[in-house]
Amino acid sequence: MADISTMYMGMRLSSPIIVSSSGLSKNIEQVINAAGYGAGAIVLKSLFEEQIRHEAGKAIAETTHHYPEAEDYIRNYSRHNSVAEYVQLIKNVKHEVIIPVIASINCVTNHEWIGYAKDIEQAGADAIELNMYIVPTDLNQKPGEMEQKYFDIVEDLQKEVSIPIAIKIGPHFSNLPWFVNQMKFRGIKTFVLFNRFYEPDINIDRMEIVSSSVFSKETDIRNSLRWVGMISGMIDDIEISASTGIHDGAAIVKQLLAGAQTTQICSVLYKNGMKSIEHMIDEMKEWMHNHRYNSVDEFRAKLSYRNIGDPQTYERAQFIKHFSSLE
Repeated sequence: MADISTMYMGMRLSSPIIVSSSGLSKNIEQVINAAGYGAGAIVLKSLFEEQIRHEAGKAIAETTHHYPEAEDYIRNYSRHNSVAEYVQLIKNVKHEVIIPVIASINCVTNHEWIGYAKDIEQAGADAIELNMYIVPTDLNQKPGEMEQKYFDIVEDLQKEVSIPIAIKIGPHFSNLPWFVNQMKFRGIKTFVLFNRFYEPDINIDRMEIVSSSVFSKETDIRNSLRWVGMISGMIDDIEISASTGIHDGAAIVKQLLAGAQTTQICSVLYKNGMKSIEHMIDEMKEWMHNHRYNSVDEFRAKLSYRNIGDPQTYERAQFIKHFSSLE
């Protein structure tokens, strides 16, 4: 029988499929179903720094008397209340499932709120996934200064907790391999590639900015596949969890062949339900049987940047070699 277990952040997972952070992972029944269908781990719905700050600001705006002491009290109460609810979610989920439970923090600063990470650890979270994306909007800020913000956040978080930390980032860096390597020097060994962002669209009839679809498509895998293959083949002693565009067992196999340690799924669960996990595992095992692999470790990274004959197939950015015959 095919062994699809894998190591991730020092934990043995029964499968390389992780349910990523979303509204699904704050629902206890859905979490139980995910574990039952074979998910190797669960990432809880994110604790959003921006949401905490927004709710605190809203509460302050609704007060009739504005005193600095009162505003500080409301702000701190909102933060503590949000974190308390999240801590209870961790405890509830840990009580119901035996698979690893990973807390998620969505942050854009390294302010004092990061101290609450200790509460998250004490609640029983097995690890923390730090979801970071800072939209660059300052014309006077140099790229190096922006990247330093990321470094400051992870350095501060590591002072607060001893459980493993993964960082979930986007592809928008001037030199992504350099950035990952710098994070490795700062003690971060696990990377989730990539997070999905809010993307604006324009409704030309109502003349307003609206949100585009929040769900990924199967073709969205290609960007993460490129970078999983390249970074896993360039940098030793790191782990990559591939995310975005993973909708079937074949997509999981692709990411593992590129060098991923695990994969994260979300959109397919919204579209087809938690039972999708079971179908994806069956597809993986069938592929492994057909190719005579007994474990995931036997084929992981076989097609990474380091292990293929022509690494330029990952580097190539232009279509001309492939489509010139169509002219």
